[in-house]
Amino acid sequence: MPEPAKPAAKKKEVKKKEDPKAPKKEEKKAEAQAEQAPSDGNKGEPSSQSDGLFIKKPENLLTECGKDVAISMELDGAQLPCKPTVKWFKGKWLELGIKSGLRFQFNDSFDKEKNVYTCELKIGKVVIGDRGDYRCEVTAKDKFDSCAFNIDMEAPRTEDSGNVLQAFKRTGEGGRDASAGELDFSGLLKKREGQHEEEKKKKKKDDDDDMGIPPEIWELLKGVTKKSEYERIAFQYGITDLRGMLKRLKKAKVEVKKSAAFIKKLDPAYQVDKGHKIKMWVEVSDPDLPIKWLKNGQVIKPSGKYIFENVGKKRILTITKTTLADDAAYECCARDEKCFTEVFVKDPPVLIVNGLDDQQVVVGDKVEMAVEVSEEGAQVMWTKDGVELTREETFKYRFKKDGKKHILIINEATKEDAGRYQIMTNGGQSEADLVVEDKQLEVLQDIADLTVKAAEQAEFKCEVSDEKVTGKWYKNGVEVRPSKRITISHKGRFHKLLIDNVRPEDEGDYTFVPDGYALSLSAKLNFLEIKIEYVPKQEPPKIHLDCSGGTQENTIVVVAGNKLRLDVAVTGEPAPVATWLKGNVAFVVKEGRVRIEERKELSSFVIESAERSDEGSYTIKVTNPLGEDMATLNIKVVDVPDPPEAVRITSVGEDWAILLWEPPKYDGGMPLTGYLMERKKKGSMRWMKLNYDVFTETTFESTKMIEGVLYEMRVFAVNAIGVSQPSQNTKPFMPIAPTSEPVHLTLEDVTDTTATLKWRVPNRVGAGGIDGYLIEYCKEGSDEWIPCNTELVERCGFTAKGLPTGEKLFFRVTAINIAGKSPPATFAQPVTIREIVEQPKIRLPRQLRTTYIRKVGESVNLVIPFQGKPRPKVTWSKDGKPVDPKEVNIRTSDFDTIFFIRKAERYHSGDYELSVQIENMEDKATVKIRVVEKPGPAHNVLVKEVWGFNALVEWQPPKDDGNSEITGYSIQKADKKTMEWFTVYEHNRLTRCTVSDLIIGNEYYFRVYSENICGLSESPGVSKNTAYIQKDGMISKQHNYKEHDFNMAPIFLTPLLDRTVVAGYTTALNCAVRGHPKPKVIWMKNKMDLSGDPKFLQKNSQGVLTLNIRKPSSFDGGTYSCKAINELGEAIVECKLEVKAPQ
Repeated sequence: MPEPAKPAAKKKEVKKKEDPKAPKKEEKKAEAQAEQAPSDGNKGEPSSQSDGLFIKKPENLLTECGKDVAISMELDGAQLPCKPTVKWFKGKWLELGIKSGLRFQFNDSFDKEKNVYTCELKIGKVVIGDRGDYRCEVTAKDKFDSCAFNIDMEAPRTEDSGNVLQAFKRTGEGGRDASAGELDFSGLLKKREGQHEEEKKKKKKDDDDDMGIPPEIWELLKGVTKKSEYERIAFQYGITDLRGMLKRLKKAKVEVKKSAAFIKKLDPAYQVDKGHKIKMWVEVSDPDLPIKWLKNGQVIKPSGKYIFENVGKKRILTITKTTLADDAAYECCARDEKCFTEVFVKDPPVLIVNGLDDQQVVVGDKVEMAVEVSEEGAQVMWTKDGVELTREETFKYRFKKDGKKHILIINEATKEDAGRYQIMTNGGQSEADLVVEDKQLEVLQDIADLTVKAAEQAEFKCEVSDEKVTGKWYKNGVEVRPSKRITISHKGRFHKLLIDNVRPEDEGDYTFVPDGYALSLSAKLNFLEIKIEYVPKQEPPKIHLDCSGGTQENTIVVVAGNKLRLDVAVTGEPAPVATWLKGNVAFVVKEGRVRIEERKELSSFVIESAERSDEGSYTIKVTNPLGEDMATLNIKVVDVPDPPEAVRITSVGEDWAILLWEPPKYDGGMPLTGYLMERKKKGSMRWMKLNYDVFTETTFESTKMIEGVLYEMRVFAVNAIGVSQPSQNTKPFMPIAPTSEPVHLTLEDVTDTTATLKWRVPNRVGAGGIDGYLIEYCKEGSDEWIPCNTELVERCGFTAKGLPTGEKLFFRVTAINIAGKSPPATFAQPVTIREIVEQPKIRLPRQLRTTYIRKVGESVNLVIPFQGKPRPKVTWSKDGKPVDPKEVNIRTSDFDTIFFIRKAERYHSGDYELSVQIENMEDKATVKIRVVEKPGPAHNVLVKEVWGFNALVEWQPPKDDGNSEITGYSIQKADKKTMEWFTVYEHNRLTRCTVSDLIIGNEYYFRVYSENICGLSESPGVSKNTAYIQKDGMISKQHNYKEHDFNMAPIFLTPLLDRTVVAGYTTALNCAVRGHPKPKVIWMKNKMDLSGDPKFLQKNSQGVLTLNIRKPSSFDGGTYSCKAINELGEAIVECKLEVKAPQ
């Protein structure tokens, strides 16, 4: 948004208390001030235009702090074209409307009798900051006026202040008059001392006066370093007394408190254009001090928008691509200290690319005023003759945005819409004039003069070009009103005036005047008078109908609910009396739903909202002295039929259902034309039509339903009158279908009386699922199917029992669900119920064909399958004896046997024999089980011989090998002094070993662990004797060796070789170097050092140098060299590397 103009500093004016004797002088002074106010066009500046709208202007006011004040004014409503817009300002530019709330309240009222607008401003509990100059502006279309007034403050008065005479009190006795005492001068002096102290306090209070400015704003002002910032802060927080604020700051003794955390704090405010980036920074005293950035009290986290930087002691916050949402208060927190700032995001000015064009339209036309601006979504303001147009004021204007285009639409233009329209943005404005002209009305047919006789009808008729034009009819300048004889009508472009039974007084000049047009159409009505001598006439009564008499009848059909009016013409002289009867009951009621209406030569029988009970035969009878006449009328009331009855669902399928119903008992008096059906899902309120053309049958098949969903249906009956009410809903039903037939039906087994069948689930199950299966059999040559199961089978397998031996049977399996039975699955050939003998056979698993080894405490679980029919006899034995069931659990089925030992012990080891026998046929298998554990210690460990630094240790195998072969021994030694054991040999397969490298003068013990497949023995066998290494006879002679000098200059033992590699495959260059001290190695490419390049990895392993090149490309080819340097010299080798593109 554009920055507001900075207000110039005002000269402080000395406010004086108003003199009630001179109100006119003050009023003139206020008017003069208003006239002298500059009009530079800024927002809120007083205008030089004045139309004298004020009856009573606001008066200057002197009040005390803390009190409520009210300022009122009165406006002349006679000069205002519409309701005025009132704005109150403090100073030049601060509009008080933005502060509307608890302290500032605005009231408007209108007195219709006096035609006076009253506007009032109320300020609650005024403070020192409220003093100053105020201004009120009044705007109403092209009318404008303003006036100025002043509010001044004074300190609150005490009860005794100003009443000096109270201090001069006389002292005397209680019985004497108060005037008889003496003056108490000491009390007076005390009183004056108190007044001086109060004046000092008041002066001090004035010095400490904060001018109504909050403390946080004073703190902000104290931190300002640039003078230009004072005006910006004053504008932002509504401080009008800029000079007073500066004096207050000058008096304040600001002690600059040195911050412990911040060396340089944030500036008081920052300004940035929308879309640009901004940097804010602080300087902290400690480089390791953590800080937090906050925006409107919320912690800011680093992101692409908010970038945190640490440069030395500087902490920088960068906001990229600022938006209006970044216009906020920011703070930086370090320990317990904070510094604050505000960021002002300036919206770039919106320019007008294509402005408004002047338009000229006629009344009733649609007007569109379009303008194009530079930014999409820009805020604009439309005004008409200086008055802002808003949607709240009227629905006449529509505002439309289309990208950068802004359009003002007036649907039907009127004369009031003419004027100057303006659109304003924060970067420009455009104006255009709208001229609205009246439509020209054309007379297509003029009124003609008429000459009519008495009792005839006169008709004046005219035609104009506009159908919407209304008008009025006048006779001799007096407006004609409709009556029983006079009818005024307007249809399209035609306007008619009908005068029935013309009389002499109807003669005159008739004029039609269209509304809104300076046009009139005139014609004259001439009355032709004919004199006729009246001769009384006598005539018997007669009813005039198409068919009348004693034998013929008239039938009238009326729709129920409609109005029936029977107008029967009756003649006769003298006028006959008409009587209406239904049967023998006569109607005499003149009012109500069924009534009689009588007019000259006409008798009417009226029925309002006809009902079925009104149906019947009605008779009209007319009589006069000359006779009577009768006629009969039959009234038939027709209606929509009753709803169909007994609506029900008879059957359902996968996606269909059959709906059946009975015709309604009452057809409404008209034959039924058909039926309409609807359905919906249960729980839903949305009904779906099933047919648009009427359906004549009473059975309907509804299709395209979802299987497994509950539905409801209803039926409507239709006749020529209309559609009946819906029938009762059917009971909820679910479209569902049986499954398809089971698949893969096979015969698993057959005996003399049983047959085992297996199958798979049907390919299509549906929403109904499967409740179970029904198995049936039928003898060959018979059609009788006998069920095998009384209850449904849920599994896909069944053994049919009790079958006749030797018979050939057919089997079938049917799936059953809520919808019924599926098609059956059957065998193509019959099954003979006869046992099939199969020789017994043990299928010993591969792992049991060798010795089965388990550790002590583990379980033994052997599953051994076998085959044979009928079911064979299975026996287990060990060493020719049956196994003990307490030690071994045996469980046998038709197909396998299970051998189980919960916790194996060594005595469970042995050969177990399995026997499977059918009559005289038998099959056997042997299972070898060995239960093992850790062996015992080595036996009889001895040191057999000691020589030099060696000792020979021998031992015997353990007495208990743990039921497993000894795989080796582990030998350990220990010095007798420390008895710390060290392993000498592991997995030693012999029962002896030679222990070497013993230390002279030490005495050693030895111990031996046995080892088998379970591991080492729990305890070792310890040697019974020791091995002592003698010192005697051992002489050590030291030779004088000259120390070898290993220092040498670097020398490459293996040079670099030229290489050719394929691009994209990692390669390595190798060489070897020797030198002492250890040389420094430098790898180079084309004499450029490769140190620090992440693509090259350098390795040095005891002089073997390697340079790994990760995924080389054609740019990595060239001359590579390796240089080795130490203090004695240097050496270098080179090679060429060629990188080829892959083929």
